[in-house]
Amino acid sequence: MKLVNVKDVALRAGVSVGTVSNVMNHPEKVSGKSIALVRSAIDDLGFIRNDAARQLREGRSSTIGLIVLDARNPFFTDMARGAEARAAEAGLSVLLANSGASVEREATYLDLFEQQRVHGVLISPLGESTSRLVTLRARGIPAVLVDRAIADLSFSSVSVDDVAGGRMAAEHLIAIGRNRLAYLSGPPGLRQTADRLEGARQAVAAHPGVNLAVIELDSLSVHAGRAAGTAISALAECPDAIFAANDLVAIGVLQALVVRGSGITVPDDIAIIGYDDIDFATSAIVPLSSIRQPSALIGQTAIDILLEEAADPGIPPRQVLFQPELVARASTTTT
Repeated sequence: MKLVNVKDVALRAGVSVGTVSNVMNHPEKVSGKSIALVRSAIDDLGFIRNDAARQLREGRSSTIGLIVLDARNPFFTDMARGAEARAAEAGLSVLLANSGASVEREATYLDLFEQQRVHGVLISPLGESTSRLVTLRARGIPAVLVDRAIADLSFSSVSVDDVAGGRMAAEHLIAIGRNRLAYLSGPPGLRQTADRLEGARQAVAAHPGVNLAVIELDSLSVHAGRAAGTAISALAECPDAIFAANDLVAIGVLQALVVRGSGITVPDDIAIIGYDDIDFATSAIVPLSSIRQPSALIGQTAIDILLEEAADPGIPPRQVLFQPELVARASTTTT
């Protein structure tokens, strides 16, 4: 089947190829009658514009690439929705990619976005190296880090103070009388979970007699949290409080302790607090205390910065650091 092209549309509408191009790209330059003729011809012929060719001419597409660590985590989907809404206001779309905490997949998506000549990239990176992002920027594709900052401040970033968040979580547990804390961390190399641990350690260090054990998980998932909760319930001496690195892990722990009938009650025997304050936290079998991050606002702000850098590549990078918020619910407080 022969593909319909712009010349076919022009012939059917009885106008020039330039008029068809203006209808698609600069309709303000064309009369209403010509717009109606061209759109009617497009509908009749089933014409689909070749955005790839247009992007090649213009040097940049109308798409923004967003790479997240785990698309299953509602925190990242909420952040993506915030970015998508703000991008739409600028006539742009967001393409979501899930690195799955894999360096290889992250690199593959960055290559793909470069090939597509995206308008820019938002990324929650795995490591500290920004060499690939430096290359993208040199080729006219700006990048903004989301959910974390970079130590040398060479790229703009939008994140939350995770050290403060970790300290806030541990201080809350200590304030309700707990002194045997356990932190359920993620895989090695995740800056966010390491910062939350650092904050928890700072809080514990300020309170003699309070101990903090660290349990490293292979993923930050409900399944990993469920396995950890099962293992904890079998200990001769359980912690009296658990700080989970995110809400998915905390929900998994709740399932293991409460749903499976471990005999351990929450919060009387073990208090539990998560991180992110995803929507599921309020509807958990025991409503989950959490450290709230402004997920949608992170996405919106990152888009704003990205558009500024796309318009003026010479502006210096800037870092936006939001403060987290404690949301106390039934998993740590008794009524």
